[in-house]
Amino acid sequence: MTSPLTTPALGRWTPRLWGTLLVLCAAMFLDALDVSMVGVALPSIGTDLHLTTSTLQWIVSGYILGYGGLLLLGGRTADLLGRRQVFLVALGVFALASLLGGLVDSGPLLIASRFIKGLSAAFTAPAGLSIITTTFPEGPLRNRALSIYTTCAATGFSMGLVLSGLLTEASWRLTMLLPAPIALLALLAGLRLLPRSAREKDHNGYDIPGAVLGTASMLLLVFTVVEAPHVGWASARTLLSFLAVAALLTVFVLVERRSAGPLIRLGVLRSGNQVRAQLGAMAFFGSYVGFQFLVTLYMQSLLGWSALHTALAFLPAGALVAVSSTKVGAIVDRFGTQRLIAVGFALMVVGYALFLRVNLHPAYAGAILPSMLLIGAACALVFPSLNIQATNGVDDHEQGMVSGLLNTSVQVGGAIFLAVVTAVVTAGAPAHPSAQAVLDSYRPGLVVVTCIALAGLLITLTGLRTRRTQRSLVVAKSLQEEANAEPVGVRD
Repeated sequence: MTSPLTTPALGRWTPRLWGTLLVLCAAMFLDALDVSMVGVALPSIGTDLHLTTSTLQWIVSGYILGYGGLLLLGGRTADLLGRRQVFLVALGVFALASLLGGLVDSGPLLIASRFIKGLSAAFTAPAGLSIITTTFPEGPLRNRALSIYTTCAATGFSMGLVLSGLLTEASWRLTMLLPAPIALLALLAGLRLLPRSAREKDHNGYDIPGAVLGTASMLLLVFTVVEAPHVGWASARTLLSFLAVAALLTVFVLVERRSAGPLIRLGVLRSGNQVRAQLGAMAFFGSYVGFQFLVTLYMQSLLGWSALHTALAFLPAGALVAVSSTKVGAIVDRFGTQRLIAVGFALMVVGYALFLRVNLHPAYAGAILPSMLLIGAACALVFPSLNIQATNGVDDHEQGMVSGLLNTSVQVGGAIFLAVVTAVVTAGAPAHPSAQAVLDSYRPGLVVVTCIALAGLLITLTGLRTRRTQRSLVVAKSLQEEANAEPVGVRD
């Protein structure tokens, strides 16, 4: 399929196509920015609104709950109701929720605004990704577009720390208000630039039972994982919640297998590349979120760095991702997604492992910067490649579904592995903490982070081995066919 906004013979991008991509990138940038930006502002919010630590935690968790819990529904809704329509409505809701979050004067209202923002992001993210995959034809053009798009997400996540550090110096409300004007400008541009998309014509009704079960299971899973470190992993509440999640997911699978128009077509997961992309997304984001959490604590609590100083320490990783944005697509064209994902995970493993060397008096250039550069290079390779691998070979009418599934893997992976890392660090917390004892309690968490990335690498390597086996079978079959076709009497 060739987009009407490109020149088929040359594959050139028109100004309108660039504008379309810019609108989608702006929304993805805001989604990622909002995940990371609020963390630095939490102490100021707590002081100003007189909030307890448990209430402050829900300012972060509320966004994750809305985002991770509704992504499956958001992706399928984009397929059924039209990607452009869903994207623009959700972006408008995001702008209003951002404005509300900057003006409220109570904790519950702030948490509500964060949940609404997460909910709207659960619709903009899969709708935006599916607009790209249905506008740009599969191959070099789509690879380039996805590399730019996913780079904006990684850059937004990294820049959120820096911007939050700067804005919180003036007022925490600015961190909440900043996305509002950007979202509004993107909405106005999107009304003019985004290609119109028809609703799916051949769907077999709306899978209401699947939507209810899928959304409920994801909401309960994210809620349970977020709360587990506080109420205890072995508590009756946590165990019963996980049991309920398992029951909901079992019923969900049974419903989807029988539904004429399922929320998720389970046949998509028969593809090895698709399964590896989903598991890789969980390992990629889960390991990075856990790493960022521990390193932020290390820098601010143990080294005494300011929020801005900490943010600047992460900046080289984000800058490396931003600089490489236009190059990754061409690298994918040449080497394929599996190889790049494998190389990226290998860089992450080395980067995380190197950080285990840090002490209470680190030299930034020698102890911290190498890890940041390796992790930045890994993000530049892995994140675009995962998106390309997950969406390649998928029919247009299922792009929203697959996009929602991939984003769900990212968010659920982040929530689960961050909770695991937090539990490991909490279990090893010293009774009489000294700076060195606290640092020693962080190391097992860093080991877990490294192991998560290693698991992502091993999962990816299975794809490379399968591919080599398939190639060998194809070559052997071709040689056998040539031998069978050889005329009688002809000898080597």
